[in-house]
Amino acid sequence: MSAGAPCAGLLLAAGAGTRLGTPKALLEFQGERLADRGARLLRDGGCRPVIVVLGAAAGRIGGLDDQGVIVVRNPDWATGMGSSLRAGLDAVPPSAGAVVVALADQPLVRAEAVRRLAEARAAGAAVAVATYGGARRNPVMIGAEHFAEVRRLATGDAGARPFLRAHLDLITLVPCDDAGDPADIDTPEDLRRLLALAPPRGGLEGTGRLDTLS
Repeated sequence: MSAGAPCAGLLLAAGAGTRLGTPKALLEFQGERLADRGARLLRDGGCRPVIVVLGAAAGRIGGLDDQGVIVVRNPDWATGMGSSLRAGLDAVPPSAGAVVVALADQPLVRAEAVRRLAEARAAGAAVAVATYGGARRNPVMIGAEHFAEVRRLATGDAGARPFLRAHLDLITLVPCDDAGDPADIDTPEDLRRLLALAPPRGGLEGTGRLDTLS
């Protein structure tokens, strides 16, 4: 597949959010569900199509289809992120030359990070990883020529990590220090901390609501 082919976007949003007390896909951050926010991140970053993998919240979340998003339900979500990554890769159309994988629980990552990964692909990178302060985090771009091996190695909760560790020589590091913050939301305390860091959206003060999601 040509490096010039478009990048699809893949949002992994299937987890139950056990420590948070609600599936992360349903959590509202600055008045927007994390599933919607993550889909918008990939869409604004230029990814086409955008695929969202749902699991624990699959029966409780709607409206994504109306945004042109491909929704994939992963019945095996409880086995870990690996099954969601495999389900998402299976939904990537053959026309896509690569996929940019993002996580729903990192709401401060900005579309510029996604664009930089897509640009790395256009420049010939096989795999690209966003870095912050020199540390490898998310999102991650994976060329379609590697999907089969990523699927094979994605077991349990490891996601793409086994593939990336096995192919450090393929990775192009893409600095994204000025393109957001990769901090994630695992607990209510994380949510409060990130809301304090987040710039207001649309001139309104951000809200993160847990009380309406039980």
